[in-house]
Amino acid sequence: MTDCLFCKIIAGRIPSKKVYEDDRAFAFEDVNPQAPTHVLIIPKKHIVGLKEAEEADAELLGYCQIVAAKIARERGIEQGYRTVYNVGPSAGQSVFHLHLHLIGGRALGWPPG
Repeated sequence: MTDCLFCKIIAGRIPSKKVYEDDRAFAFEDVNPQAPTHVLIIPKKHIVGLKEAEEADAELLGYCQIVAAKIARERGIEQGYRTVYNVGPSAGQSVFHLHLHLIGGRALGWPPG
């Protein structure tokens, strides 16, 4: 999608602090981190959000979780981190390209939000 911020980041047209990339996913540091580790993992396939995902996208969504776990291991935060998909504006989704937040490196309270 040509007007999508995250598609532009994937294409290298907007700079980011890349953390990980392969043929299916791209991960980069959040520009407004909420914890010492705050990485966004995005599928390279443009999906507006979780509610727009289809059954055929299930493997890709799970794969993003696996990428998050890999980054968490690399960052040494395996003892506690959170992965979050915000769904819709009321939940805080501001970029409408599905993205998984990996948040950790500090104690995380419950309930969130």
